[in-house]
Amino acid sequence: MQRALKFVKYFREFGYEPVVVTVDPAKASYPVIDQTLLSEVSQDTRVITTDSFEPLNILSAIMGKKNVPYGGFANANKESKIQKILRWVRGNFFIPDARVGWVSRAVKAAGKLIEAEGIKYVFVSSPPHSSQLIGLQLKQRYPQIRWIADMRDPWTDIYYYKDLLHTSIAAAKDARYERNVLEGADEIIVVSEAIKRTFTAKSAKIGAGKVHVIPNGYDENDFAGEVKPEAGTFDVSYVGTMADTYKPDVFFKSFAEIVKKNTHQKIRFRFIGNAPWTLKKLTEEYGIESYCEWIGHVNHDEAIHYMRTSDMLLLIIPDSEGAEGILTGKLFEYLGAERTILGIGPVNGDAAKIIQECNAGKMFERREGDAMRDWLEQQAEAVLRNETIYNGNGQVKKFRRRELTRSAAAVINGKQG
Repeated sequence: MQRALKFVKYFREFGYEPVVVTVDPAKASYPVIDQTLLSEVSQDTRVITTDSFEPLNILSAIMGKKNVPYGGFANANKESKIQKILRWVRGNFFIPDARVGWVSRAVKAAGKLIEAEGIKYVFVSSPPHSSQLIGLQLKQRYPQIRWIADMRDPWTDIYYYKDLLHTSIAAAKDARYERNVLEGADEIIVVSEAIKRTFTAKSAKIGAGKVHVIPNGYDENDFAGEVKPEAGTFDVSYVGTMADTYKPDVFFKSFAEIVKKNTHQKIRFRFIGNAPWTLKKLTEEYGIESYCEWIGHVNHDEAIHYMRTSDMLLLIIPDSEGAEGILTGKLFEYLGAERTILGIGPVNGDAAKIIQECNAGKMFERREGDAMRDWLEQQAEAVLRNETIYNGNGQVKKFRRRELTRSAAAVINGKQG
């Protein structure tokens, strides 16, 4: 969402006037909506909203909004029989995803714009990957348009794909949609080299030159002004959602050993977002619940404030197939906050390379619990001695949203190789 928002914010600077087609907020079924981000959209930007069939709204009405799933089912209890049934229904009746009911409405609205105003470029950002079916249908109806598919995540290779419990028929249909989109788009943008390799391997018709890597980033305007962590306290924060596949046990074991060894009352872990019940249970098992603070969902500005008032930011790459190529949007905002990052995941993965390149922290494998504990304790002791632990080298600047939009504009006009 923020990637598309920032592209819209900066496209004008590079010669493109954005016209946005999106879902009517009254019809949307997303679990959380941050209205404050509307301030980022210029008042003279045209935004066309449409109706949509949203089956998750029916689920919300029957079972409560808490049952509307987050990405990766971060708020779901996978052991629940009801949740398993819901995942099976989602994986086999709503392909490629539960937002597919918006496609026909969006095609109709976009088609009117193309016909009335001679619009030449259609830029579709996903997930939900059902949105790319809009681009596919528009390209079929109006072959003269140039369709750019901006795909932030893998499709049938996403880390939680097996949790959708597809039948072979449903999986084949989903794979066919994916292949048709990849072959049909004029240009494809992805956020990492790993996703590029995944997509180019899907078909001989997808040349490497058709797929462009433009990573996620941060908006420097969001980090303006000086904000400092609380003096005399070592705060480690996690901002966002967390699914079972994240397997954060090694961090909390290390954290527990530190606070129990030194009885540090000035060390705190903060979770900003909707924490899964399994995580709270884990902190209770380690006896560190008194050192933990559960903030809950906050708007984007508040989330950034928590990042900047932290001494260290926790990044966890899901423990799943393809983990080496996972690059979350969270990483780049962590970089923008200029706070030391403690990463858990593949030390040779894309995220680890960026952290190392920016000298922004350290990545540990899950088996490196002792090394993580020792490093974490060193950082805590340094902060409690009022020492600075962030040693970034300025390389983060290349991930600024304005510069990334410049690259996206180059793809649109065919000038990026």
